[in-house]
Amino acid sequence: MSIVLVGLNHKTAPVAVRERLAFTDAACGESLRALVDGEIVREGLIVSTCNRVEVLAAVEQAKGVDAASHIADFLSSTRSISGTDFSKHLYSHADDEAVRHIFRVASSLDSMVVGEAQVLGQVRRAYSLAVEAGTAGRVLNRLVHHAFHVAKRVRTETGIASNAVSISYMAVELGRKIFGSLKDSTVLLVGAGEMAELAARHLINAGASRLLVANRTMETAQNFANEFESEAIGMEELPKYLPQADIVICSTGASDYVITRQMAREAHKQRRQRPAFFIDISVPRNIDPAIGKLSNLFVFDIDDLEAVITSNIREREREAERAELIIESELMQFQQSLRVLDIGPQIGALRQKMHEIARAELERQRQRLGTLTPEQERAIENLLISTVNKISHPVMHRMRRSYSAGDEENMHVWRDLFNLEAPTEE
Repeated sequence: MSIVLVGLNHKTAPVAVRERLAFTDAACGESLRALVDGEIVREGLIVSTCNRVEVLAAVEQAKGVDAASHIADFLSSTRSISGTDFSKHLYSHADDEAVRHIFRVASSLDSMVVGEAQVLGQVRRAYSLAVEAGTAGRVLNRLVHHAFHVAKRVRTETGIASNAVSISYMAVELGRKIFGSLKDSTVLLVGAGEMAELAARHLINAGASRLLVANRTMETAQNFANEFESEAIGMEELPKYLPQADIVICSTGASDYVITRQMAREAHKQRRQRPAFFIDISVPRNIDPAIGKLSNLFVFDIDDLEAVITSNIREREREAERAELIIESELMQFQQSLRVLDIGPQIGALRQKMHEIARAELERQRQRLGTLTPEQERAIENLLISTVNKISHPVMHRMRRSYSAGDEENMHVWRDLFNLEAPTEE
């Protein structure tokens, strides 16, 4: 079994490509079941965020099969994208490189903003979807949980998360840079999800004088408004309130434009040509980029925000170097844990064989024991199995040590001694 990762991110592909490849939660589960065919791909999960789309898979090392190309073809077909449109943006990693990459992703070392906390939650969500779809098996279970452990070590043992920033933080900072101060500004948040919550906290800290929140579900918008002392409006009311907004920050899961060029033009007339800024942190984009062609209207998407990352960069880079050392150490430990995982079936077979020998011997000697009550029979069997377990424990421990150390000669001796089959990819 081999571990393969194929994907693209903000470093290799513009938002126009990433949004075409993005998966909703529902599409993710359905696609995973199509990806994991049991022949080439045995296990899989999909990490789909505003900054990356990656497929992590446990695959068969079949002769003549290029698993990375197989996964790339899957992405192309399932998202209805021509291979020539996005293949140049793809990267692929196998085995140690794939493990190292997912450790770096979970630890936010591969994020647009190094040290941001959201990506770990996104990896957790991707894993949950794979579990729900039934496509996470023993290899990915171990790998993802180890990645969570690595991310925790990085955050607690380095200063990579100190003065942490996020996409939402950068969106607010961009608004503050544009206006100098948000004190007399009205900000409209479109969407009431996690990104909007983070933006709201930053906006309040930045001194925004008025905060509006629009959402498709009015109850969600009202709950949000109650928490952040803002005004809730329905999506259908956007044309009415858009003229009042100096800054619009959009972060919804909609598949099309929520704010169109026509809506912005009408609002701009009512604002008497006063400038307005639209910041779109959604993928796919929810604000029509054509709005930026109108006079005194400015549109920034998630890729534009990368230019705002200036604070704490040097310190984060120093802390990132420490984090990389943690990852290399954990990579070695994960390699050892996989070896132990591979020996598991042989250990299980040895334990079962010894139990069968014990039960067969009990059956052979059964007549000599005379008449026994059911409780006495269970007690004798439990005593026999317990004795076998205690005798076999040091043997199994030595087998694990031999396997972890790569001592194939000793492993052959153990297998021959107990007549065990050699491990297979199964």
